[in-house]
Amino acid sequence: MAPPVLTSVVPSTGPVQGTNPVTLNGSQFTGATAVTFGPAAALSYTVTTPSTISATVPPGNGTVNVTVRTPAGLSNAVTYTYAPAPLLSSIAPDQGPTSGGTTVVLTGSGLTGTTAVTFGGSPAASFTVNSATQITAVTPAGTGSVLCTATGPGGTSNAVVYTYLAAPALTALSPAQGPTDAGSTVTLTGTGLSTATAVHFGATPVSFTVVSDTTLVATAPAGPAGSVAVNATTPGGTSNSLGYLRVARPEI
Repeated sequence: MAPPVLTSVVPSTGPVQGTNPVTLNGSQFTGATAVTFGPAAALSYTVTTPSTISATVPPGNGTVNVTVRTPAGLSNAVTYTYAPAPLLSSIAPDQGPTSGGTTVVLTGSGLTGTTAVTFGGSPAASFTVNSATQITAVTPAGTGSVLCTATGPGGTSNAVVYTYLAAPALTALSPAQGPTDAGSTVTLTGTGLSTATAVHFGATPVSFTVVSDTTLVATAPAGPAGSVAVNATTPGGTSNSLGYLRVARPEI
C-alpha cells in the first residue's frame, strides 16, 4: 500500500484563530489516522473520498506544512498560511449622502486579499485593494452612523464609523430680496446646515458663516436684477433652491 499523496489545501490561507474548514486534495487517503497543520492536529477531519479530506484548521501562525498520515505512512507536505485579520485605522471622508456613491479611502494594515467591504452590513457598491495598507471603496446607500469593516483571508477587521447625512433643506431667506450690488447679508434658514461646505447664488459661490444646524448667514454677490436661485451644499448633498430677488436701484 502506498503512502498518501497531498496535492493541495483549499483554501490555502485562513485566520490565525483557525476553526475554518478546508479541503485537502490528493490520493490514498483511505484510513487516514492524522491530519496536521505544522505541529498542531486538525481540530477535526473526515475522509470524504479516497482523494479528499474535509478538515477544520487548528489555531496557528505563519506558514506551516500540512500532512496526512495513514497506516501506509506519512504524506508529502503542502503549505498553509495563517493570515492575521485586517486592521482599519481610518476612513476618509467619514461622512456622505444617504444615497451612497461616495468614494472613500480605507487605511490600515493586512488589507491584501480583501474579499469584502461592508457599511453597516451592506456591501460596498465597489472596492479596489490599492495596497496592503489602502482600499478605495464606493459607499452603498444607507442612513445614520454605521460600522465599516473589511474581510479577508485572515478574518474580519475592527470597525471604523461612517456617517450618512441627509441632504440639507432650505425653508426661508431673510431678506428674500436685495440690491443688485454685492454685500447684502442674507440669512438662510433650514435643516442640516451645520456641515455646510458651500452656498451658491446661482452659479456663484459666496462667503458664509454657519450659525447653527438651522441657520447660515451669507453675503449676496452682485448680479443683474431679477430672481436668482440660492442653495447650500453639505457632505449630505445640495439643498433645494429658494429664490432671491435682486432689485435695481431706482434711476433719477
